[in-house]
Amino acid sequence: NLAYAEAASGFTLPGIGKLMLVERAERQGRNPSSGESITIPAKTVVKFRVAKACKDALLA
Repeated sequence: NLAYAEAASGFTLPGIGKLMLVERAERQGRNPSSGESITIPAKTVVKFRVAKACKDALLA
């Protein structure tokens, strides 16, 4: 049983950042080969937010 599977709002890596699941809405796109308009379906993606401590350490 993994801790991140139970975390509804995200999974925190102390001092590094936070992983979150984000719902992306359905949207219109274009096929680059043919120029045909296509519908890109809704999906769930992983988003990462860098912790302030990590960002400050890298930029300092």
